[in-house]
Amino acid sequence: MSLVTDSPVHSSSSDDFAAFLDASLDSASSEETEDPNHLETQKRIKRRKVEKMEDVEEVQVSTSHTSSPEKTAEAPIKNVECTHPGSFGDMCIICGQRLVEDSGVTFGYIHKGLRLQNDEIARLRDTDMKNLLRHKKLCLVLDLDHTLLNSTQLIHVTSEEEYLKSQADSLQDVSKGSLFLLNFMHMMTKLRPFVRPFLKEASEMFEMYIYTMGERAYALEMAKLLDPQKEYFSSRVISRDDGTHKHQKGLDIVLGQESAVLILDDTENAWTKHKDNLILMERYHYFASSCHQFGFHCKSLSELKSDESETDGALATVLKVLKRIHHMFFDELEENLVDRDVRQVLKTIRKEVLKGCKLVFSRVFPTASQAGNQHLWKMAESLGATCSTEVDPSVTHVVSTDSGTEKSRWAVKHSKFLVHPRWIEAANYLWQRQPEENFIVNQIKSQ
Repeated sequence: MSLVTDSPVHSSSSDDFAAFLDASLDSASSEETEDPNHLETQKRIKRRKVEKMEDVEEVQVSTSHTSSPEKTAEAPIKNVECTHPGSFGDMCIICGQRLVEDSGVTFGYIHKGLRLQNDEIARLRDTDMKNLLRHKKLCLVLDLDHTLLNSTQLIHVTSEEEYLKSQADSLQDVSKGSLFLLNFMHMMTKLRPFVRPFLKEASEMFEMYIYTMGERAYALEMAKLLDPQKEYFSSRVISRDDGTHKHQKGLDIVLGQESAVLILDDTENAWTKHKDNLILMERYHYFASSCHQFGFHCKSLSELKSDESETDGALATVLKVLKRIHHMFFDELEENLVDRDVRQVLKTIRKEVLKGCKLVFSRVFPTASQAGNQHLWKMAESLGATCSTEVDPSVTHVVSTDSGTEKSRWAVKHSKFLVHPRWIEAANYLWQRQPEENFIVNQIKSQ
């Protein structure tokens, strides 16, 4: 898109800006301006502006040259005050006036220096929402690191990972590879298994954004690896340079209604204001540096010369969830389409995972803590389980790390499930109840 050459500075109406910005947002990217449809759209916008200016000039000329015995004075021309819906830098994109105060939100990832006021953002979101729903689509915001891929600095490559350098795929056609040696960035990147089929299928249901806490240069290079033909993200690549809050991600810079946005990210704390939109991803730790970063003292997938499963891995699993959410949103809900909320759909599906399970925790939380405030307790409840502090016949599971506690022994005696806390975490990531026998609590040997 070219917001500089086609910016309607000094145009006669905010409608021009609205039409212009809508067309710019719809265009794929600045590199796609040679597309005939894009050029035709820009021509129509320019033609509209020229026609409006000619109409104004004709009115002014006819008014100034018309004489009447009863009335010789010119009719006053009413000036319409500019509402400054957007700006480039400090200049209003409509009237060209220099604006002293910074207000609104910067959308630098769409075009450098572009800032939009709240009313214009609301209008664009409303327009975008109607357009998406018309095409049976929602919005999907995707994190990069540990969600879609894993990267490491070359200086952190271990001796057991040196073999990867000779196995890196060609950068000439990245669509055929998954492991890339980026010497110009002094790093190596591994795409998560199933990521290309995932993006292809997800793009049919969602308008997708990349949103990373990495630098913009890094974000754009990763976008090239994931989407070399710019089929999926276009200019919708957001980095930490674009955020409005330090160390936090927010939907304020996403041009989609919150009620129609889903987020895939491995870090819950990055989205403190939008947890209801979030699908938490199991982290992808391919390189040793990634394991060390999160305190795992074990061999990485690369050191083990292994990887996630294409068919049963995290992306294949979450794609099934996304398809179900999409189907429920568009085909099962009874409310009017514009009144539906994807956050409620997400909550409904989550609550089916451990529905019918009643859990009691034993020596999982600190003694002095309030059990109901603990993360694992809240996670279990969000998955549909009922949590209690005392055992009774209705309890189905005792969750513990110690098989020797009183409640653990009670579970064994009364043929209840005795499971490790990881059973809940696995259900949370895999979106279905896991076999309890895979999460047994080891016997504690007597001293």
